[in-house]
Amino acid sequence: MQVSIRLFAGLRERAGTGARELELREGATVADVWNALDLGDEPPGLLYAVNRRYAATDAKLGEGDEVAVIPPVSGGDFRLSGEPLSLDAAVQEVRDSSAGAIATFTGTVRNRSRDRNVQYLEYEAYEGMAEETMAELAAELSARHQLCAIAIHHRVGRVEIGEPSVVIAVSSPHRAAALAACQEAIDTLKGTVPLWKKEVYEGGEEWIGQGS
Repeated sequence: MQVSIRLFAGLRERAGTGARELELREGATVADVWNALDLGDEPPGLLYAVNRRYAATDAKLGEGDEVAVIPPVSGGDFRLSGEPLSLDAAVQEVRDSSAGAIATFTGTVRNRSRDRNVQYLEYEAYEGMAEETMAELAAELSARHQLCAIAIHHRVGRVEIGEPSVVIAVSSPHRAAALAACQEAIDTLKGTVPLWKKEVYEGGEEWIGQGS
C-alpha cells in the first residue's frame, strides 16, 4: 500500500524534501515508517501524526494515509507552577540568535465572568499529561511554522484577580510566523491540555472545565 509522508525542519533538510511517497506492506504500522524512509538513526523524541492527528507507533496504517514525522522542539519549556508566573522567564527560555521576533501572550484573571463578580480562580491539572500535551502542541507548531522555540507556563492552584494564569513565548526568524503560532498556541491549548478551572464568585463557585 502507498502512504504519503510529510517531513519538517531538520528532517526535511536531511531528506532533501518535505514530502515523499512510501510503499509499505499491508498491515504496516507507524513504527515501520522511519526504517522505510532510510534516513539513518531515528532521532529521540519524534512524534507522528496520521491524517493530522497524533498517533502511537503501533497505530495501523491504511492506503492513502498521510503520516507526518514531527521532530522534537529544539528549545522551550513547558511547565505547571503553583507560584506567580514571569513573562520574562518565558521569554528567556525562547531567546535564540537566529530569531528575528519573539511573540508573547499573557492571560490574566478578570474580576467578572458571565455577569458574576469573580473573587479568584483555582486551576487543577492532570500533571505529567498536561506538560506532555503542551510539548506535543509546541512540536506541531514548531514544525508547521519553522519556529526557533516555544515556552508555555500555566498556573495551578489559587490565582488572584489580575494575576497571570498562563504565559506563552514564541521565537521565530520571522514576525508573521511568531505571531500566528502564539495565537494558535493559546487557542489550541484551551481545548486540548487537561486543565480545569474553578470560578469562585460572590455567593458560590463552579468548575468550568477544558476549553474555558
